[in-house]
Amino acid sequence: MTRAIEEGATETREDGTRVLHYVLHLPQPVENVWAAVATSEGLRGWLAAAEVFEPRLGGAVTLRGIGSGRITAWDVERIAEYTVEGRGRIRFHLEPTRPTGTTVRFTHESPESENPGWPRRFERLVAHLASAPDRSAP
Repeated sequence: MTRAIEEGATETREDGTRVLHYVLHLPQPVENVWAAVATSEGLRGWLAAAEVFEPRLGGAVTLRGIGSGRITAWDVERIAEYTVEGRGRIRFHLEPTRPTGTTVRFTHESPESENPGWPRRFERLVAHLASAPDRSAP
């Protein structure tokens, strides 16, 4: 069985930016995972309350306890990327897997060297998805 959360390589760029990579193997369909990572209701369920969330490229986003920024990439049910002031850029790239699962390729580019605790947050995401209604059902 494949682990649900795989930590990828960590790199530090010449400018000091730290880049973390993770791959998540989730049994839920893309629609459910998208709802969790790209809606204010979904983000509140596992990451942070989205006090401001404008779901479009360039839209504003404010995550309680994390910060404010912009949506810097947006391709519905495929890519959601948030750039948050002082916290860097977080990107969720969703890929459907057979028969009904989703692979999420996650990247966090940050000027901070401290560990932001993504594995713990992803465990909350997995629990949130397990209890969320199935959006792919007719």
